[in-house]
Amino acid sequence: MPETPKMPKIHELLLAEIDREAVATRRLLERVPEGKNDWKPHEKSMPLGYLASLVATMPGWIAAMLEQDQLDVTAAGEHQTRDVATNRELLERFDHALGQARKALAATTDEHLMTTWKMLAGGHVVSEQTRYVAIRDGAINHLAHHRGQLTVYLRLNEAPIPSIYGPTADEKGF
Repeated sequence: MPETPKMPKIHELLLAEIDREAVATRRLLERVPEGKNDWKPHEKSMPLGYLASLVATMPGWIAAMLEQDQLDVTAAGEHQTRDVATNRELLERFDHALGQARKALAATTDEHLMTTWKMLAGGHVVSEQTRYVAIRDGAINHLAHHRGQLTVYLRLNEAPIPSIYGPTADEKGF
């Protein structure tokens, strides 16, 4: 009789997902043009440097969602987005944030992922949900959204767009 495969734990699936997303995110961040931090496609858009830094640091939000019961996004601190001057600094921030996420996910339990986490803004509750939902919606899906924005910014600045989920006009083959 064949052996039933072991079902992976939720935190193991999240860790594998963040590792898969990290490859495309790193490739995109490597192509952010230096010296254009203030560039934006529209007056209502965020500047390129801020967006790139946001994308680089978002994996670190996972650690906050697992290690803190709440986070006030308007408070100064480690999770505030700050511009960097070079791609090297941008990639260092990304590696640091990814390391924080990986460490926190490896150390958590599925039971902990089902406990409540709150996001605050100015002391007011903006969202209250399970840590699992916060990580999926507020970190991983949100990262994919801003990474998509960043591809548009790079295209408008004549930077080649790497393959993320499939070929691009710049990378037709894998």
